[in-house]
Amino acid sequence: VTDDEIAAYVATGEPLHVAGAFTVDGLGGPFVTAIEGDYHNVVGLSLPLLRELMAELGRSWTELWAGHGTRVP
Repeated sequence: VTDDEIAAYVATGEPLHVAGAFTVDGLGGPFVTAIEGDYHNVVGLSLPLLRELMAELGRSWTELWAGHGTRVP
């Protein structure tokens, strides 16, 4: 990553509005060459892990859909 690329990215303002000063699904994405581990950890919370943890607590992932036009049994 060149100094000019860094300056241009910072000038967009995006680094000021995201955790860690970059986002892989935004303007900073092209600068990310690899991710070790779970992609979801980079963008926030690991959704597959959350689903597993909810199941361990006896809760269904689909319960989170209530209120979004979906009927959950």
